Amino acid sequence: MKKYLVTGAAGFIGSAVVERLCAMGHEVVGIDNLNDYYEVSLKDARLARITHPHFTFITMDLADRDGIANLFAEQQFDRVIHLAAQAGVRYSIDNPMAYADSNLVGHLTILEGCRHHKIEHLVYASSSSVYGLNQKMPFDTADSVDHPISLYAATKKSNELMAHTYSHLYGVPTTGLRFFTVYGPWGRPDMALFKFTNAIIEGREIDVYNNGDMRRDFTYIDDIVEGIIRIQDVIPEKTQDWTVEAGTPATSSAPYRVYNIGHGSPVKLMDFIEALEEALGIEAKKNFMPMQPGDVYATYADTTDLFDATGYKPAVKVKEGVKAFVDWYREYYQR
Repeated sequence: MKKYLVTGAAGFIGSAVVERLCAMGHEVVGIDNLNDYYEVSLKDARLARITHPHFTFITMDLADRDGIANLFAEQQFDRVIHLAAQAGVRYSIDNPMAYADSNLVGHLTILEGCRHHKIEHLVYASSSSVYGLNQKMPFDTADSVDHPISLYAATKKSNELMAHTYSHLYGVPTTGLRFFTVYGPWGRPDMALFKFTNAIIEGREIDVYNNGDMRRDFTYIDDIVEGIIRIQDVIPEKTQDWTVEAGTPATSSAPYRVYNIGHGSPVKLMDFIEALEEALGIEAKKNFMPMQPGDVYATYADTTDLFDATGYKPAVKVKEGVKAFVDWYREYYQR
C-alpha cells in the first residue's frame, strides 16, 4: 500500500482517481481549494461519494506555500498525482491572473514538496492545448510545442519545463500527461458536452463553433483514470545516453517523461452532437458560429508511447460514453 497526495481531489478527474486508488487499498490525502469557477455543489457531491476510510480531504489552495510545505512535512507521501489547476482555454482570455496563481505558483509548490520529501513519482496534468499552432496530425510528443495560442496552454507547457528542471536538478521522477478532451459522468459544467446537454433539454440553441467543422479526440473518464493508474507505476529513470539532438522533447537524461493520454481517434464535432441528440432523444437547435480565440481546429493524440509503457489502450466509444453521461446527468439533475 502507498500513501498518495491527489491535488484537485474534488475535480472531475481527481475525484475519479481518488476513488480508484482507494478501491485498490491505498491511503489517499486529497486537496482542493473548492473555488467557484463552476458550481461548488457538484464538487461537494463528488467528494461525498468517496466514503473510503483511508481517504482524507483537506481544503487547501496550491498557492499557499507554507500550507503545502507543511502538508508534505506532516503527511510523508510516497507518490503525488497533481491534477489541480485553473482549467479552461476561454476563461484564460478574461482571467489571466488566476492561471498564474494556480498553474504556475501552484505547480511550483508541489515540485518543492516533492523535492524536499523524496517523492517516488510525481504524475501531473498537462494538456493537449500545448500543441497550439501545430497542424501535423496526430499530435506526437516528439513534436515541438513552442507556439501555444492561449495562456492556459502556455502555463501547461511551463509546467512541463518546470518539472524537467526539478527532474534534472534534484532527481525528482516526473511524468506529464497531456489530456485530450475528457468527458463522462460527473464532468465539468464548462465543457461542451455538459453545456450542450443543458441547452438541448431546455430547448435553447447550442453554440457550434467554426460552423461545426472541428474534431476532438474525446476520451472517456474511465479510460483516462486507467491510463493514470497504470502510468504512475512506470517511474521514469535517467537515460544516460540521451541528447537533445538525438532525443525527443518528451524524454530526457533526467527521470522525466511526457505522454499523450487520449482516445487516439478524433471525432467530428457534428457526429458528437448527433450522438448526444440520440442519447437525449431530442434534436438540437444549432447556432453556427466562427472559431473562437484560443481554440484549435482539431486534436488527435498519438498514444503509442503510453501504450508501449503501460499496454493500455482506451476502449470506450463515443456513443457509449455520451449515453453514460446523459444517464448520469438526468439522474443527478432530475431532468
